[in-house]
Amino acid sequence: MDEALRDALAAVVPDLHRCCRDPWTLIGSAAARLVGADVSVADLDVLTSTRDAEVLTGEWWPRCDDAHVPDDPERFRSRYARFHFPGLPVEVMGGLELFGKQGWVPVQAGETETVDMYGVAVTIPTIVEQLRIMQSFGRPKDLRRAALLKPLCGEQS
Repeated sequence: MDEALRDALAAVVPDLHRCCRDPWTLIGSAAARLVGADVSVADLDVLTSTRDAEVLTGEWWPRCDDAHVPDDPERFRSRYARFHFPGLPVEVMGGLELFGKQGWVPVQAGETETVDMYGVAVTIPTIVEQLRIMQSFGRPKDLRRAALLKPLCGEQS
């Protein structure tokens, strides 16, 4: 596993366990990498409740990247903040919603699993749930990641 990913997980996950009262999960490229997909990881995307995003923002405020603007604000909304951590930046999305045919719909991970990475318990969606989330996002980068995940659960491209 990549050193940058290991460093970021070691720095962030203990705080997630300590600070979050509601379920949280990694999504995106880091979650895909943790189940074995051959993807590059540019950041950690953390899906939390709005309340827990507020708590984490307070906890991590000195690390906040105020200059960063999230992608696709017309498609995604959340209590969002990006933070500088060793290894990789961390993006917290509290109460993430996706705009589609039915309007704004909450993004939820459904079934999750806990994987042990370097002695740290990391919550990620199951592969099937990761596929569903990435396909619902519909962006080219998400669809490329979904294609790399499909062989890991027996689905064809």
